[in-house]
Amino acid sequence: MSVPVLTREQVRRVDRHAIDTWGMSGLVLMENAGRGCVDRLCQLGIDGPVVVCCGRGNNAGDGFVIARHLEIRGFSARVLLWSEPDDLTGDAAENYRILANTDVPIVKLTGPHEPARLAEQLRDCDWIVDALLGTGARGDPRPPLDAVIDQLNASPAKRLAVDLPSGLDCDTGQASRYTFRADHTCTFVASKPGFQSPEALPYVGRVHVLDIGAPRQIIAAVVSEPPTGEGDR
Repeated sequence: MSVPVLTREQVRRVDRHAIDTWGMSGLVLMENAGRGCVDRLCQLGIDGPVVVCCGRGNNAGDGFVIARHLEIRGFSARVLLWSEPDDLTGDAAENYRILANTDVPIVKLTGPHEPARLAEQLRDCDWIVDALLGTGARGDPRPPLDAVIDQLNASPAKRLAVDLPSGLDCDTGQASRYTFRADHTCTFVASKPGFQSPEALPYVGRVHVLDIGAPRQIIAAVVSEPPTGEGDR
């Protein structure tokens, strides 16, 4: 089945149908998303440490899965976390607890932006993975993530965005003042309408659509449903 382009609302409904109607676990969907990103990173080539930058939502949960699977496959990975662990909820919190039991370093960078400290964490990395903001974020990223994104963009490392580049509106393609510039974007379930916008192209890089295990019947049902005005993951 050819998967159509889906809006943020439609992708959220795919998640909800998979969990509420088909009985799938949100943890399984997140596991599939993160592991799929690692599969793609391995295909693209990893020649040094991978730094996974995480915020506090489900996007961060994907990042925790990514870091764990990188370690499983023998790669050097570390997580930079712009959230207090107690502020994480749901599946993201569960995956943080799993990751915290591994040997993957987790560096908390809460509080004001510390450019020298971030520069030290990025110094030897081959890839930067953006798992800061998910599709639910609106407008310009707030401090300290605005300055963080600028510094990540200035790094010579290769850059991969999880689901979408932080700061980009996936429906409209509008980039905020502070938008992660990805070389590759691993997006889930389907491509998003905004990714084809001329404004978005410098930020998304090459787009890779990854399935998260949701049966194709769910996607077909969601495409046929009227919009509901809901938010997203």
